[in-house]
Amino acid sequence: MHEPVVSATIAQQLADFAISTDTAAIPPRVRQRGALHLLDTLGCGLAAVATGAAEHATAVALDQGGREEASLLGARARVPAAVAALANGTRCHALDFDDTHEAGICHSSTVVAPAALATGEARGRSGAEILEAYVLGTEVALRVAIGTADGLYARGFHPTSVCGAFGAAAAAARLLDLDRTQTTYALGIVGSFAAGLFEYLSDGSQTKPLHAGWAAQSGVQAARLAEAGATGPATVLEGRFGLIASHTDPPAASDGMANTLEETWEIEAISIKPFPACHFVHSSTWAAAALFDEHGLGPQDVQQIFVRIPAEGEPVVLEPLSAKQQPRTPYDAKFSLPFTVAHQLVHGRLGVSSFSPDSIRDPDVLSLARRIRPEPLSGTAPSRFAGGARVVTRSGAELDRFVAHAPGSPRNPLDEAQVLAKFHANAELALDDPAPEELANLMRELDQVQDIGSVFALAQVPEGRFARS
Repeated sequence: MHEPVVSATIAQQLADFAISTDTAAIPPRVRQRGALHLLDTLGCGLAAVATGAAEHATAVALDQGGREEASLLGARARVPAAVAALANGTRCHALDFDDTHEAGICHSSTVVAPAALATGEARGRSGAEILEAYVLGTEVALRVAIGTADGLYARGFHPTSVCGAFGAAAAAARLLDLDRTQTTYALGIVGSFAAGLFEYLSDGSQTKPLHAGWAAQSGVQAARLAEAGATGPATVLEGRFGLIASHTDPPAASDGMANTLEETWEIEAISIKPFPACHFVHSSTWAAAALFDEHGLGPQDVQQIFVRIPAEGEPVVLEPLSAKQQPRTPYDAKFSLPFTVAHQLVHGRLGVSSFSPDSIRDPDVLSLARRIRPEPLSGTAPSRFAGGARVVTRSGAELDRFVAHAPGSPRNPLDEAQVLAKFHANAELALDDPAPEELANLMRELDQVQDIGSVFALAQVPEGRFARS
C-alpha cells in the first residue's frame, strides 16, 4: 500500500517560494517596480525624521544599543538588526505616506523593506539580494493579506502588522540562507507575534506606526530564532488555532492563498500615495480639488460639500463626524476626510506640513470642515478606495466628481516622474544637496549596489540638524 500524499501547508508553500525562487524568475519589470517602492518608502522615512515623527522608536533603539549590525534613519549609529527594523519601520509608516495594497489593505513595504534592509546590512548582502528578498517577502505578506484582510478588519486587527510580519520573516529568512524547514518555522513563529489593533482611532494616538515597526522586528527575530533552532507550527495559517481561525471574523478561506506564485506579482498592484493620509480619504479629496480647479472656486463659494466613500471606510475617516470635523491630534487628522478635503481646498495642497499642530487648528480649514458631511455611495464601489465629492455652492449650483480608482493606484497611477518628485520633496526635508539626487539614483540602480551601507551613508542626516541625528 502507498502512503497517502500529504499536501504542503500554506506556510510550507510560501516558504518554498521565498527561499527557492531563482533570481531569473523575477521579471525585470517587477524588480524595477520593487526598487521604486523601496525608494518611496525610504523617502517617507526621511520625511518622518525631518518632522520628528516617531522619534520615540529611534530613541529606544539608541538607548538599548547593542551589536552594531544595521543603520538607523536619522541617527549616526548602528544597532542590532531587529532593533533597526523596529525603528526604521516605525519611521517609514509614521506619516501614513507609504504605499498600500488595496485588496489586502496592507502597507507591506513599510514592514518588509526595513526588515530586508536591516538583515541584508547585518549579513553583508548585496543590493540585488536585498531587492529580491524584499520583492519575495512582499508577495508573501500580500498573499496572506488578500486572504484575510476583510476578516481582520471585522475583528479590529490591522493587516499591515498582522500580515506584514509574515513577509518580513520570509525576507529575512532568504537573506539568512535558511532552508525550507527553518523558513516554515520562522513563519510559524512570527504568527504568534502577529498583532496590531485599530483602537488608536478612538483617540488619535500614534500606535499605528508602531504596528509596522513591530512587525518588521518580529519578522527579523522570528527568522533569527528559526536559524538558532526554534520551531513553529507549519499550520500557522490554516490550523485549528491558526491565524485564520483566531484573527478573522468570519473565518477567511485559506484556498488559493499560495496560488499563482511566480505567475501573478502582487507588488504590481500596490498604490503609491500622493497624500500623507489614510487611503480612504484620497479619492474624495482629489475629486473635490478637481472641482475647485475646474470651476475656479474658493472656500468662500461653498455652502456645503458632501463626500462619499465605500461603507467600510466610513468608521475610519468619517465617524464620529463631529470629531472628524475637528481632529484632536495631527495623527487623528490623517484619518479625517473632512479635514483633508478642507485643507486641500483652503491651501491648495495636502502635504507633510499639513498635519502639524498648528495646521490642524487652522480656523479657515476647520470652518470649511464643518461644512463637509458624508452621503451614501450608491451601488457597488468600483474599488476599495473609490470616492467622490458633491459641492453645493452659495449660488445654488451643484458640482459632482467621482474618482473610481484612487490616485496612485495601478488603474490611476502616478508616473515615475511623480514618484521621484514625491521622493525629492520628502528627502529634501532631511538631506542637503546633492544627497537626495544621488540617493534616488542609487536606489533606482539597487541591482548594481554591492554594499547597502552606501545607501545609508547617503541617507545620513547632517550633524545637528535634528534631535538625535
